[in-house]
Amino acid sequence: MSKRNSQAAKSAARERIRAQQEAERKREKQKRAAIVGVSIIGVLAIAGGVGYAVMQSNKPGYWEEAKDAKLVKPANTSGTNGTTVVLGKESAKKTLKVYEDPRCPVCAAFEQTVGPTVEKDMKDGKYKIEFIGATFLDRNIPGEGSRNALSALGAALNVSDEAFLEYKKVLFSAKIHPSEQDDKFKNDSYLLKAADQVPELKKSAAFKKAVKAGTYDRWALEMSKKFDDNKDGVEGTPSFVMDGKQLTGPGSKNAPSTVEDYKTAIGKALKG
Repeated sequence: MSKRNSQAAKSAARERIRAQQEAERKREKQKRAAIVGVSIIGVLAIAGGVGYAVMQSNKPGYWEEAKDAKLVKPANTSGTNGTTVVLGKESAKKTLKVYEDPRCPVCAAFEQTVGPTVEKDMKDGKYKIEFIGATFLDRNIPGEGSRNALSALGAALNVSDEAFLEYKKVLFSAKIHPSEQDDKFKNDSYLLKAADQVPELKKSAAFKKAVKAGTYDRWALEMSKKFDDNKDGVEGTPSFVMDGKQLTGPGSKNAPSTVEDYKTAIGKALKG
């Protein structure tokens, strides 16, 4: 091989090596750029996630938004915002106000024990019943079940007085009513399954649609406000008021808890 060819070969080899080194430097540069880019995206994603979480935590909850929703009053109601719910014979001269929170375990115990007597007296025309729904247990425990169940009761009331009464009994029944710590009433599916025990509601597509859509959520909040603003001095549930006076058990400031105690208390109230 000539000296010239040898020099050319060496030069070509050096050029190839240089080209390879340059290419390697470019690949390393691109790799570092990619890593930095991914890191920046990751940081931005984390920052964005934190920002979204903060935004979500500051966003009003569902029931806060429901306060500004359109008010739909159930049928069979009257008064301000449709929060006057009166059941029984119009000819009855006395009215018994019944204050109850759907999640209240004492309300459930009362309904299971004394409820049939209260209903019989109403149907016999001894008095009308004005129902006032409360949801303070949602604040105290907390949860959503009182409000959601009260909304479902509004949907039942929209079907008929009788459907409302029957559904209320089902919700307070030993089989359906959960412990106050178990917020089962927040689930529409649980409320709808319970409603299947009321024939009039089981066949009502309008009732099911209203529960799922939360049609009476705003109404439930208005009813709850009526409880909170009551002028009868009622602070807990169950409570019963007739002619401005609360019915109580013997030697107690609480509502009567037995049939006999209730009969004694309501007997005095009807004579008063």
